[in-house]
Amino acid sequence: MNLFYLILGMTAVTYIPRALPMVLLKELNLPPFLNRFLEFIPYAALGALIFPGILSSTGSLLSAILGGIIAIIIALIAPNLLLIVIGGIVGAFIGELLI
Repeated sequence: MNLFYLILGMTAVTYIPRALPMVLLKELNLPPFLNRFLEFIPYAALGALIFPGILSSTGSLLSAILGGIIAIIIALIAPNLLLIVIGGIVGAFIGELLI
């Protein structure tokens, strides 16, 4: 029974900080500049999480950078996630073979 209370407590501690701002700030109208700024936070956070993983993904920094650059180029041309991932992997593999 203690495990149930532990899980219930962890659920409340996780859920309340996420739900309170949505409930309390629902009617708040932000200035357009601030609203536009806040729209970029998910992309910045995703980049901050992915970039260190790219640099440490292979044994060589140059092949990792090559794979990352190829993935960025593919993302600009055709925003298909599967193609981006495969292109980055192939780019890093080719970089490993060349270096």
